[in-house]
Amino acid sequence: MPAIKKVLNSSVVLVVDDRGVERVLLGKGIGYGQKPGDEVSATITDQEFISLPDSDHRNLVELLAQIPAEYVELTREIVADAGRAGLTLDPHVYLTLTDHLHFAVERYRKGIALTNRLAWEVRTVYPDHHAVSVRALDDVERRLGVRLGEEEAANVAFHLVNADTGKLGVDSMRVVDLVAKVTSIVTMTSAVRVSRKDLHASRFLTHLQFFAERFFAGQLLGGDDFLFRNLSERAPRAIATAERVRTFIRETHGVELPDEEVAFLAVHIARASPE
Repeated sequence: MPAIKKVLNSSVVLVVDDRGVERVLLGKGIGYGQKPGDEVSATITDQEFISLPDSDHRNLVELLAQIPAEYVELTREIVADAGRAGLTLDPHVYLTLTDHLHFAVERYRKGIALTNRLAWEVRTVYPDHHAVSVRALDDVERRLGVRLGEEEAANVAFHLVNADTGKLGVDSMRVVDLVAKVTSIVTMTSAVRVSRKDLHASRFLTHLQFFAERFFAGQLLGGDDFLFRNLSERAPRAIATAERVRTFIRETHGVELPDEEVAFLAVHIARASPE
């Protein structure tokens, strides 16, 4: 059985396993009354080992030694809720989200409010992650008696998206920002009005999400201009709007969108347009 090397707080201990590997072990009350050298009781079933790269491991140990155990328990509850919602999160979330929750509550208690200008886009682009985050605010209120603003759910959602193992390498802030800017271009230059309640508009938003993720991953579609040539004749207004997006991407990111990407964007613009 692993032996305790250091008690960080009542819910977190640093242990050394049988192979001599140092790991962080989470468990409600697991550190209560314990001291270095004690073996972790096998009767405690609510345990979770966290393995991270060396640099993050050190940061996690330092963080968990400095903040109250309630924040560790909050993160565990949020991660468990995310799991029930079908999300699988990288263990790194225990570092980033625990730190964020602690900082957010400290800001609230000092009367410092931060505005998330992308809150609507986060809720729209990542609804599953956002739903978990909304419930997380309830958990914070129940445990700490602090009701964080609704925009804080978007901040928590960013951490969940970035830790989602199904989206490894995705920078949610950049993705959501690009979706917001492209949406603005489309709504200003076409009849499209964005709403998750409308099937075609919802599909348009989903397409933008995956486009942005492909864009930042350097995996843009390309090589087939048949659809582009066909739509140029059949849906010139949608193509014209999509071309505005291509110009925006070129001017802001120095990347030329392939005709295939422009064409698929035009398809969704045409479908979401009431014209």
